[in-house]
Amino acid sequence: INAESWGPIFRLWTKMSSSAAVANIDNWIGGAYSAPSTAQYLDVTSPATNAVIGRVALSSAADVDNAVQVAKAAYAKWGAQTVKTRATIMFKLHHLIQQHQDELADLIVLEHGKNKLEAIAEVQKGNETCEWACAMPQMFQGKILEVSRGVVCHETRESIGVVASIVPFNFPFMVPFWTIPIALCSGNAMILKPSEKVPLTMHRVAQLIKEAGVPDGVFQIVNGAVDVVNALCDHPDIKAVSFVGSSKVAELVSHRGRVANKKILALGGAKNHLVALPDADIEMTANDIVASFTGCAGQRCMAASALLVVGQQDELIKRIVDKAAALQPGQSSGQVGPVIDDQSKCRIVDYINKHEASGGAILLDGRSWCNNASGHWVGPTVLLHTSASEPAMQDEIFGPVISILRVSSHEEAIEIENANPYGNAACIYTSIGAHAQWFTSRFKAGMIGVNIGVPVPREPFSFGGWYRSRFGDLDITGEGGMDFFTQKRKVTTKWVPPQERNWMS
Repeated sequence: INAESWGPIFRLWTKMSSSAAVANIDNWIGGAYSAPSTAQYLDVTSPATNAVIGRVALSSAADVDNAVQVAKAAYAKWGAQTVKTRATIMFKLHHLIQQHQDELADLIVLEHGKNKLEAIAEVQKGNETCEWACAMPQMFQGKILEVSRGVVCHETRESIGVVASIVPFNFPFMVPFWTIPIALCSGNAMILKPSEKVPLTMHRVAQLIKEAGVPDGVFQIVNGAVDVVNALCDHPDIKAVSFVGSSKVAELVSHRGRVANKKILALGGAKNHLVALPDADIEMTANDIVASFTGCAGQRCMAASALLVVGQQDELIKRIVDKAAALQPGQSSGQVGPVIDDQSKCRIVDYINKHEASGGAILLDGRSWCNNASGHWVGPTVLLHTSASEPAMQDEIFGPVISILRVSSHEEAIEIENANPYGNAACIYTSIGAHAQWFTSRFKAGMIGVNIGVPVPREPFSFGGWYRSRFGDLDITGEGGMDFFTQKRKVTTKWVPPQERNWMS
């Protein structure tokens, strides 16, 4: 990490090993940093070294209420601006993100652990949503139609007020930017609750949002844990809440928010299935599968989790194992970074241990990486299964682990994938178009790849899964995001026809 490229805040954080003082990561309220009313903080540690790199505010419901009151005051003027005026500010923000790309990527490497190339890609992918938001004036206009003689209906799209976004640890920049540009360009005031495990990146981005011209109070950050999440769901003046995280918590947030009569869009977890047919290109397939399950240390809801191999395909499995075994731990391009914390590491290792204890074959064992004296490291792991009902074939492990099961037919593969309660992603590896079409029309997932193991849609296509991967009716980016963060006003008009009048009337 090149410390010379960092701003003053980041250089402060690099001195932690030689200084007793650690920077506080305070809330961002009304365009300035603000300490929590609780005066309580939680240590933020680097996954790579376990060193303390900051102390994040643990806020309360009172802090949330304070942010909401500031947001309501700022919204009155911001929501009255035209979408073209707001989009002009998004152009500036897009430019500032590009300008500070390396700086933000270094922060992601520091607090999340992914390698530098992955961090840069995360910033670029998040900024794509900002780029899409810049085009919202071309999509925001309503409709008008004469629905019967003398009767005209017209529809306008409007902001909804103060909204909240609760985001996870695995993408400190990209996931917040799934919602921030669209919500702001729609005219809302947003309160962001970052993961308490990775608050540094958005702590810096708040300054860039202000520099871009977003008025004070329109974008705010309230740091904290479950108390803040509950307060955001319960506050009567917050009109909509978006959430990304585990399915268990997504469902809780969805139910709690809907009881409070809010718009809710909560994205949950996944168990993504890949299917490899005998006609697939072995080299391309092996490369893509390894990148899918080891990239970002497997900590992404679109990562490969279960590989269904139709037929024996010993050579494909060998290539996957060999390529994964060649990967090295670290945070340089091409290396596999640590997982987020010790709890995650122990959970991943527990699945491997249980698979081994039940007599399951381990084709590649990443537990040796756990011997690293510092940080939270688990190496790429390949498990071979004999049944689709085994725990590692059923559960989301959220680490660099892939489960392989041989199946006898296309129909058996689809039956296993369809039985999965999640519906985020699925992929078919084949060189025959008819085979690809057969699977893509039968997979039960919202995002599907053909020879692409991480089938994340690129703008203007929106992101969103099905079933227990999404609690809500809309996708979170693109037009789905714009629909979520707006409401439509419909006006039906009829005028009395003018009466002819003359001097004799």
